Amino acid sequence: MDDQVTALAAILRGAGETHHQVYRLVDGEDADWASWYADWLIRLSRLPEVLGVTPVASELVYVLVGSDKEHTAQHPNVPWDVFYADRIITHFRPGSG
Repeated sequence: MDDQVTALAAILRGAGETHHQVYRLVDGEDADWASWYADWLIRLSRLPEVLGVTPVASELVYVLVGSDKEHTAQHPNVPWDVFYADRIITHFRPGSG
């Protein structure tokens, strides 16, 4: 796993822990979780620095939801944070859009 994936996976884990704390009264349940993550990741984390670009929130929501659906359907032998990190990096890589 490369350094960028490792760094982004750690950021995603931190967002997950924070989200669970914010929504602890409902055991982390949040139907609009991807919007919360996108906002937090863009405004309050090092995601833009790690990616080298500040994503548009709606596009990041799209990638997060797609990553979740893909991870749920495939059941890969990869932790969710690493899987999502790889998808986010691939999507926002210069020249890939």
